Amino acid sequence: MSVPTLDGITAEAITTRRLATRVLTAGPASGTPVLFLHGNLSSATWWEETMLRLPGSYHGIAPDQRGFGQADPAAKVDATRGMGDFVDDAVTLMDHLGHDRFHLVGNSLGGVTAWWMLADHSERILSVTQADPGSPYGFGGTKNATGTPTTDDFAGSGGGLINPELVRLISEGDTSTDSMFSPRAALRSLVWKPPFIPDREDEYVAALLQTHLGEDAYPGDKVVSPNWPFVAPGDMGVNNALSPKYALDVSRMVGAAAKPPVLWVRGAQDLAVSNNAASDPGSWGPMGLVPGYPGAETYPPQPMLDQIRKALDDYTATGGRYEEVVIDDCGHVPFIEKPEEFDKVFHAQLANG
Repeated sequence: MSVPTLDGITAEAITTRRLATRVLTAGPASGTPVLFLHGNLSSATWWEETMLRLPGSYHGIAPDQRGFGQADPAAKVDATRGMGDFVDDAVTLMDHLGHDRFHLVGNSLGGVTAWWMLADHSERILSVTQADPGSPYGFGGTKNATGTPTTDDFAGSGGGLINPELVRLISEGDTSTDSMFSPRAALRSLVWKPPFIPDREDEYVAALLQTHLGEDAYPGDKVVSPNWPFVAPGDMGVNNALSPKYALDVSRMVGAAAKPPVLWVRGAQDLAVSNNAASDPGSWGPMGLVPGYPGAETYPPQPMLDQIRKALDDYTATGGRYEEVVIDDCGHVPFIEKPEEFDKVFHAQLANG
């Protein structure tokens, strides 16, 4: 079932040589293109208000990425390529639409895709705006600012980390708050900062419930590991694609030939991407949720913010530039939670990119 769109948003089914999916657009078709890439457990729906607030000279484009929304459910994510499938889908879409150069905006998973695009397609990007992006070193299983793995099999990353109760409730289309693991409860506790509840929460929950499920989709497959927390990444699905096992060689991003400016905007209270993220095994290990925690020296929380900052500092040292903006009283999606503060810096980035 399609999620209703706001007035001013056009929804179109587009088929490229890689993917058939729903693409949302806003603003004049002749405007400068701005490509929006959504995060995990969401869809292009999450970008609608941000697209409608674009200045009049820009044309917003937001696809449902592979594995989400109305993207073709037969199109799976080959996790061994890292973000490769998402990158190729996005670039092929922009080719299909006739846009050689464009501004790029990512959130969470979409932000990780944006790091890869910056590495491999920097010459096409006018500017990059990252709203609480994931670390370029992936999610889970690393322990310092340069992404050193905690174990040789990257235990503690990939599809095995996902709570099966959340997956079950997604499969049942649960829209309640009866369980702390329900999709709506998860958004309220982990994505936006309480007590904030967005006006379009029902639509965001509906978009989440369109996530494609399975061992080859979400959460993806897993491998039993001898290392704590005893699961390692498989090779299919979005969460395995985010594992540091398949992560970007950050030196490719740092050494990109073109150097579009990067704006990094993050919520000060983001629980999803931080130096002590709520769903990071290194954060919940000391609480005894999984027996056998080997200690913080062996498996500390992943310093995601330090990793992002180090990568961007190195990017600057090779000729790039970036700005970090922290928005107070805000969680993982500042473009939804604090739209005026987000737009102030985002629109300036577009104008200066």
